[in-house]
Amino acid sequence: MSKDLRVKHDLESRRRAVELFDAGVGCKPAAEALSVPRETVREWQWVYRAFGSEALLSMGGKQSSYTFEQRVAAASAVVDGGMAKADAMAEFGIRSKSPLERWCRLYREGGAEALRPRPKGRPRGSRSKPRARTREQELEERCRRLEAEVAYLKKLRALVERDGL
Repeated sequence: MSKDLRVKHDLESRRRAVELFDAGVGCKPAAEALSVPRETVREWQWVYRAFGSEALLSMGGKQSSYTFEQRVAAASAVVDGGMAKADAMAEFGIRSKSPLERWCRLYREGGAEALRPRPKGRPRGSRSKPRARTREQELEERCRRLEAEVAYLKKLRALVERDGL
């Protein structure tokens, strides 16, 4: 019995939302009828308008990934071409409004190069370099090693004397 924790609202809520959208109900009345936050219902309505009821009902926890060319084309169509975001979502197959808005913001600030994918994770060589040990530290380590060796030999001698070999 596994439940996908990435999905906050169940399929039945989205199915009821589709029925309300088909009946022409807006975001606010639909949110009140479903007892779901208005922003969530607004996002559902964007997806419903752009892709239809199938996309809204198949919404899950899996995130879509988009190529660099798709990002640039969608952002330039909205920013430069004046296309509506819902139309751009439908034309370029973008499942959510939030990545499109982020791409448009980045495109306005830095052009197409701002949408180029960046490497993930910590950069190579970012680990701190080991410090060079001083002469004093080397001597302390050697002293500890020799003390451990002496203690080992003392125990070995005691065992040999005890066993009478």
